[in-house]
Amino acid sequence: MNQERMSEKEVTRYWDENADSWSEQVRKGRDVCRDLINNPTFFRLTGNVIGKAVLDAGCGDGYNTRILARKGARVVGVDISPRMIELAREAEEKEPLGIRYEVASFTDLSLFDDASFDMVASFMAVMDGPDYQGALREFRRVLRRKGKLVFSITHPCFMTRGFGWIEDEKGEAINVTASDYFNDEPWVERWGFSHGPSPNDAEPFAVPVFSRTLSDYINTLIKLGFVLKRIEEPRPSRQLCKRNPRFQRWRDHAANFLQLYAVKP
Repeated sequence: MNQERMSEKEVTRYWDENADSWSEQVRKGRDVCRDLINNPTFFRLTGNVIGKAVLDAGCGDGYNTRILARKGARVVGVDISPRMIELAREAEEKEPLGIRYEVASFTDLSLFDDASFDMVASFMAVMDGPDYQGALREFRRVLRRKGKLVFSITHPCFMTRGFGWIEDEKGEAINVTASDYFNDEPWVERWGFSHGPSPNDAEPFAVPVFSRTLSDYINTLIKLGFVLKRIEEPRPSRQLCKRNPRFQRWRDHAANFLQLYAVKP
């Protein structure tokens, strides 16, 4: 694959432009899929982080970085977007949790020595960068022996360029399309949080996407010497679907997220 047809410099520009609106909406609780579906399963994979040195790779404005810190981790957050890091540092100043934030690509973690961290956590970030193998190589380098890598991504089997809902005459989802699975051409997806403001109040986010297959993700982990321990495909609970019926289609037909937990031997 040659996914460097879109540079990290371009990725940085997109996320700097997204940063203020993104952070405002996330902090108002509008990223409900993160809070209600993705995070609960992810934090079960990370397990007990009390006293652990954790790198949050692709930390954005630090929303989940702060959750890790509140759970007792000693956290460093890095992100390619200078504006995201500014927002994260502002939040740290308002509520100090001992978090260090740095502007850095997760493909170049030269700020950190070898074997600096007990865990690398990456929340919904590695699919948004052009060099997945380079990111994993750096994650492995900065991890200590027996260190954990836990990361979440959009599900590569479903969240393709050709994803869409097939609905009946009542507007109920009865199936999905997931075409262009093997198309690895980088593209820019435009979307907004489902609980966000109306389109008149906020522009959709423009997010660079670097599509990879499931085998790309897993075989690269194996190639670089990680031991894969567990895979999760978070699914809305029945209780959540009763409270929020719009999640029923995700429970019935497709997985939005994929989470992987691996260890450096």
